[in-house]
Amino acid sequence: MPIIRQLEQLPAAARGGAVAIGNFDGVHLGHRHIVDQLLRRAEEVGGPPIVFTFDPHPVRILRPEHCPPPLTWTTRKAELLAGLGVFKIVAYPTDEALLSLSAAEFFQKIVIDALDAKAMVEGPNFYFGKNREGTTDKLRELTTAAGMSLDVVEPVEDEGELVSSSRIRALITEGQVAAATRLLDAPYRIRGMVTHGAGRGAKLGFPTANLEAIDTLVPAQGVYAGRARVENGSGQNANRPSWHAAAVNLGPNPTFGESQTKTEVHLLDHNDALYGKPMEVEFLKRLRPIERFDSQEALVEQLKKDIEQTREVVIAAKPQA
Repeated sequence: MPIIRQLEQLPAAARGGAVAIGNFDGVHLGHRHIVDQLLRRAEEVGGPPIVFTFDPHPVRILRPEHCPPPLTWTTRKAELLAGLGVFKIVAYPTDEALLSLSAAEFFQKIVIDALDAKAMVEGPNFYFGKNREGTTDKLRELTTAAGMSLDVVEPVEDEGELVSSSRIRALITEGQVAAATRLLDAPYRIRGMVTHGAGRGAKLGFPTANLEAIDTLVPAQGVYAGRARVENGSGQNANRPSWHAAAVNLGPNPTFGESQTKTEVHLLDHNDALYGKPMEVEFLKRLRPIERFDSQEALVEQLKKDIEQTREVVIAAKPQA
């Protein structure tokens, strides 16, 4: 789905529907609950379901030192939302002009003038306008005056706790990727570019892709079973991405006296060159912590076990969509 960056690019077919505004970081179960209601309201008003989000997160501009690493990049967010049935995603460039709008000005400029919205759907913690002055109570005032409907969707709970981006971020930081998958309803994913590493994995018989320029939260150090999405190298499948089982090492290589934290991905059953190509990695299960082994032979034996366990985890996992 093409992402709309400027309101001037908004097609007529994207106006006059139901709108949800927010960051939607991770597109987790709580967000999906909002989207479900958004689709219902859009059908009722006879218009499209639209999500208006921000790129970058406003906190990155207002308080960059307090801005946590995101769970999703913008194109991934759009992909997930489109999969739920959203018609168009607006990823509005966050700038000082936008952040200086009062709640009433934001509502008029974005909701009324640009989107011509007939209904809005939000979560209970929605704030908008300068200094977050716009609350859901303020929004209800504005939508009522404009003759629009407003649904404030109750948050989703899991095991007695609210599902939120911050909770998922905490789980990933702890390496609990399987628990995060449950709240995201999809495996947690990162992306980066494959660069040259030390080449030590290839010498041991386990070549790895060294991943850098990662722009989302990286899970806790450890060895993980997952899947990697790569571009094929040549022939009729050139540049057509495919998924492969992957054993992922996040952290240093203490067996060789290294302390530098790296993201190394070993693809099972894949031999094409990957340098300079983008890669996406999904995390299915944390297998073990980073360990120092007494010898290369001991390390190789453990790597064999990691790969076998990775294969079992991937086979048992829900197929890649």
